[in-house]
Amino acid sequence: MTPHQGSCHCGAISLELRDSPPDAGSCNCSICRRIGALWHHCSPSLITVSGEGEGYVQGDKSITIWRCSTCGNVTHWTVLDDPTYDRMAVNLRMFEPDLWQDLPLRLIDGASF
Repeated sequence: MTPHQGSCHCGAISLELRDSPPDAGSCNCSICRRIGALWHHCSPSLITVSGEGEGYVQGDKSITIWRCSTCGNVTHWTVLDDPTYDRMAVNLRMFEPDLWQDLPLRLIDGASF
């Protein structure tokens, strides 16, 4: 399978996704609903992030949400409090729409946590 290539708007952060997402996650927590991200959750071993961004830690301090320091696009999140947790998420909106536009939408009730 050919990896999927994505990037923030200005191209300072590039993303390579080595799997095809089965769905797109839309979370209703206080930050995700404002970001408008469509999340794909997977092992960090399946994603390469190149470039440096700025991290934001919010709420329960379990994840860092990363954005480009130039254009401001939110690109992904990584786990903060448990380095053995084999999961992160990439914002599918950083990829061409043909990757994600026809995927089933999975609603994530992050507001209830």
